Amino acid sequence: MAERIYGFDPVWRADARMLILGSMPSVESLHQSFYYAHPRNAFWPMMAEILNEPQPLSIEDKKAMLLRHRIALWDTVGSCERAGSLDSAIRDPQPNDFDSLFRNCPDIKHIFFNGATAHQLYCKLVAREDARHSYHRMPSTSPAYTLKYEIKRELWRQALKEAFPNEPL
Repeated sequence: MAERIYGFDPVWRADARMLILGSMPSVESLHQSFYYAHPRNAFWPMMAEILNEPQPLSIEDKKAMLLRHRIALWDTVGSCERAGSLDSAIRDPQPNDFDSLFRNCPDIKHIFFNGATAHQLYCKLVAREDARHSYHRMPSTSPAYTLKYEIKRELWRQALKEAFPNEPL
């Protein structure tokens, strides 16, 4: 039987303009106590390239990079039962408190889902797609999703540029 696991607090600032949502932290991320900690996950190098920043190494540097660009980060699932790291192993998922986050961050207009499972679980558990947000299902940065890094990066870059055509990221 899988144990119940719990995700992390969101990374946010009150004037965040976009939210990136994963599904649930991997075993390695839980072990290191922060998002996307698996060394083969493309999230941090990809975001650094897109945002034209040096790749952050510490948790504080990772948070600071996102916050400088008014990007909030969280997961759709706040807790679940899961053995291992695969999204397909998630059982009894409980969503995070999005009402609270959106009250604290009223400028969020775009939600980017890091993979299909994050989007599917959001639609199932939160049951919200509303007119004040646009929704973007993106290729997962997980090493389990085998699309080449360069393709993932360019798809993410294009989506972010389309969402914010007149603003530097």
